[in-house]
Amino acid sequence: MQATEPRIVEQPERQYVAVKELVPMSAIGRIADRIQEVLGWLGARGIEPDGAPFLKYNIVDMERGLEIEAGWPVATAVPGDGDVFAGTLPGGRYATVTHIGPYEALYDATTGLLAWARERGLSWDTTDTDAGERWASRLELYRTNPAEVPEPDKWETDLMFRLAQ
Repeated sequence: MQATEPRIVEQPERQYVAVKELVPMSAIGRIADRIQEVLGWLGARGIEPDGAPFLKYNIVDMERGLEIEAGWPVATAVPGDGDVFAGTLPGGRYATVTHIGPYEALYDATTGLLAWARERGLSWDTTDTDAGERWASRLELYRTNPAEVPEPDKWETDLMFRLAQ
């Protein structure tokens, strides 16, 4: 596994479409599989994605479950339909790192990014709720298409976690 040096970046607001599920930690792959479903939804409407697909972790409770969205950014607001809904990724400062390697190693990259931020006294844009820790924006952006790059050790994934303002 490789990773770039963590850094802080400014991000503008971004429109997106996604599906959402509450899943146990062991079933994250189930929601990740729905990325293609959202892409098909866009294609059926003649809409091109405007960036890399992502998972957005809304609520994190490692014991009870995770509320996760699987989506794609779009250039302009799109009305949702059925399971697919429209949203806006918040702009602002994000701590980010690019992980190069298989998805199974993302946990280590996430742990490293969390430690890096803690060492610098940075705090996340989160709120504690009864359901778990609610994140304003905690993203995994999948920069590499496995169909085009079959070697998992070459897959690039950006972790982007919004900082408290």
